[in-house]
Amino acid sequence: MTLDRSYWLRSMLDIADPLLSALEKEQLVVQMPIEQKVDSNRESYSYLEAFARLINGMAPWLESHAENEAEEKLRKEYVQRVRICIDHATNPNSKDYMNFSVGDQPIVDTAFFAQAILRAPQALWYQLEPITKRNVIKALKATRSRKPHFSNWLLFSAIIETALYKMGEDDWDPMRIDYALNQFEQWYVGDGLYSDGNSFHADYYNSYVIHPMLLDISETVGPKYSSWSDKYQKFRERAVQYAVIQERMISPEGTYPPIGRSLAYRFGAFHHLANQVLRYELPSELTAGQVRAALTSVIKRTFSSDAVFNENGWLKIGFTGHQPEIGEAYVSTGSLYLSAFIFLPLGLKESDPFWQEDAKDWTSKKAWASQDFPVYQSLD
Repeated sequence: MTLDRSYWLRSMLDIADPLLSALEKEQLVVQMPIEQKVDSNRESYSYLEAFARLINGMAPWLESHAENEAEEKLRKEYVQRVRICIDHATNPNSKDYMNFSVGDQPIVDTAFFAQAILRAPQALWYQLEPITKRNVIKALKATRSRKPHFSNWLLFSAIIETALYKMGEDDWDPMRIDYALNQFEQWYVGDGLYSDGNSFHADYYNSYVIHPMLLDISETVGPKYSSWSDKYQKFRERAVQYAVIQERMISPEGTYPPIGRSLAYRFGAFHHLANQVLRYELPSELTAGQVRAALTSVIKRTFSSDAVFNENGWLKIGFTGHQPEIGEAYVSTGSLYLSAFIFLPLGLKESDPFWQEDAKDWTSKKAWASQDFPVYQSLD
């Protein structure tokens, strides 16, 4: 296994192990700490947040078949563990049955659960036991009673329906999908960026949610209607442009600007760039080796702090180390597992150029070392 791939895999499993170990024993509620703002009352949401976000980031690796024998054995072990966890999370008789219907937040993390299934249909759907499949469907449909906010939350409702379509459910709702796709077409502000609602916000939600979900939704259901497939082509073009922007935001030292909300999601801020790697849709000006080097530098810089985890290996609120003051009222321990989204490229084979190309300087590193680099070109 290459050194970088080994480091990425070890980093992902370091984040995953305490959570999966607890949930497969139906001990998640007992063992998982809930760090949060005083009186924010996130206990009923945090467990689904943690699990759904974690397996979303792990999904492409779980779905793949590793070329390295030892890694493949490990992958199969984790597939089995995650399936057990899905059963416990969705079984109403489980001690760790999760909240899919009370309050607004379950729309968000059921959507991340749905996206995980879209990213790993064999590992996380088709090979589940029939009773677990029924429980998963009930869990997804339970969110229909909740009203999404007029923001990126429209995509949460839409991707849940997209997953139900993928599962073969006859009563999937095209209206929720159509509304979200049309609304985001209106919210496009130019140069690869969408506003998150009526106003543009300078944050990482184009990466956390918007671009990856627009692509997964429109790619999966696009063939059903020509208007959706037409949008898919535009979404892809804009996604490439935003990948240009994301790569340039990584400094020569592996840092990135602490702008906007939800900074406690750490390197989950690069969900979109990681997803573009997985989809083989990087901008032509970026090589696989430079993007791997850039993302690796971000992971290493973040883990350079010894305060990312508590003494039992659970993530703590912070941008780098432990900085609880940056966590908004909606942030708790479970929220932090969105950081796992950076690990999507582990779904690529070890022989893929992303892992095999020599590491190269990324754009800002070239720029600040007096090397030639491409001048930024806006998307008309």
